[in-house]
Amino acid sequence: MSEHAAQDVIAGIRELLPVLRERAQEAEDARRVPEESVKALQETGFFKLLQPKTFGGLEADPVSFYTAVKLVASACGSTGWVASILGVHPWHLGLFEAQAQQDVWGDDTDVRISSSYAPMGKADVVDGGYRLSGRWSFSSGCDHATWVLLGGPVFKDGKPVDFCTYLVPISDYTIEDVWDTVGLRGTGSNDIIVNDVFVPKHRALSFIATSKCKTPGQEINPGPLYKLPYGSVHPSTITAPIIGMAQGAYDAHVEYQGKRVRAAYAGERSKEDPFAKVRIAEAASEIDAAWLQLTHNIDELYQLACKGEKLPFPTRLRVRRDQVRGTERAIFAIDRLFENSGGRALRAGTPIQRFWRDAHAGRVHAANDAERAYVMFGTGAFGLPVENAMV
Repeated sequence: MSEHAAQDVIAGIRELLPVLRERAQEAEDARRVPEESVKALQETGFFKLLQPKTFGGLEADPVSFYTAVKLVASACGSTGWVASILGVHPWHLGLFEAQAQQDVWGDDTDVRISSSYAPMGKADVVDGGYRLSGRWSFSSGCDHATWVLLGGPVFKDGKPVDFCTYLVPISDYTIEDVWDTVGLRGTGSNDIIVNDVFVPKHRALSFIATSKCKTPGQEINPGPLYKLPYGSVHPSTITAPIIGMAQGAYDAHVEYQGKRVRAAYAGERSKEDPFAKVRIAEAASEIDAAWLQLTHNIDELYQLACKGEKLPFPTRLRVRRDQVRGTERAIFAIDRLFENSGGRALRAGTPIQRFWRDAHAGRVHAANDAERAYVMFGTGAFGLPVENAMV
């Protein structure tokens, strides 16, 4: 049932692509995804893909979600990025205690959640929960959400004792419009400000629990989707749209080069240039490799979870290794194409330069810190202990 429903969502996304492509410049100019685009994505059922069935979601397989994200990002990088971020949060909320899920979805299962996981604030332990304060940056799509997930350490008697994700309603935070960047301009990744707000204990989730894949939400969401590691699902949520941007750049490049006549080379048609063909082949191979590794790895974990089997730690390390490698492959592909696109590709409004800027902006996300992921994999390969929650 959920598999058929997920395919219906993907089919709906495909129908939306021309409109999203046309709105790409509008999103960039407004520095946020148009409300009409978010509404259209919602109507396809996209935001329900990873939402628990307990609260009206589809609880689909993760590859279906990443496929939909890749498609959206191939039309508009900013929209794909925001869709991916907002779309994965129903999965994360599904790991929280049942009461936290009820707080968000009890009256409206279409509620959306943004996030900023970096430890830019802190929480102090008090009776019944925590007092939270801080300023969190880079909350993509926050203008389209009414709750936020915020990361930060827990302090007790002045000493750090844990690291949690805190679930906070819009009544307890403010959004400051600070997003003005060279890439992913349309994501509206603004700052979230919290000033000494009480967070009930049930609205906090320890990273110790998520790293062990043993979370309180599994009591009401026992399906295999909610047994997957945060360190696999969330970083892949960052790479999937970047691969989509690479695909969008590839499609735009091939279409443009098929019509281009190079005046500097005596009117040579670009489609007759053997070197242009080599770059296209290289880019296509890198994009395919990135996508095949990402989807294969996630599906392998998901199938193990479906069978109720343990998720091997070496496999989880491979997921992270190939996730950061997938981002690198996508960036390489876009760079090879962009270098051969000609001066007119630099014009504002052209797809290739926008995808180039958006992909490079996505590359600097902490989840794409390649060296750290490679070191973790190498450490595991030598049989040494790996101490990192993002696996």
